Amino acid sequence: MKEMRKPKLKKERVAAALRYRYEKDHAPTVVAVGKGEMAKTIEKLAQDHNIPLYRDATLAHTLVELGLGVEIPPQLYEAVAKILVHVAALDKKVIK
Repeated sequence: MKEMRKPKLKKERVAAALRYRYEKDHAPTVVAVGKGEMAKTIEKLAQDHNIPLYRDATLAHTLVELGLGVEIPPQLYEAVAKILVHVAALDKKVIK
């Protein structure tokens, strides 16, 4: 009997944007989410406005599922902290 293989599904592109205002926000908040073409648009807008991109497909999917206007839960603090450290390092390079 011939083994049936599942067709390889192309992973859908997703993007999410976070906002964190020091001393104003309790935690980073999801301010944009998108799949497919909307994800491309979010990435393009970030690039056009010199907003750093950080690629983590698993985290992006999780943030998309959280939805707009939602503060990230404590379970995501560590993952998002890595992004904030990455962005801070980029800012220091740009300032020099």
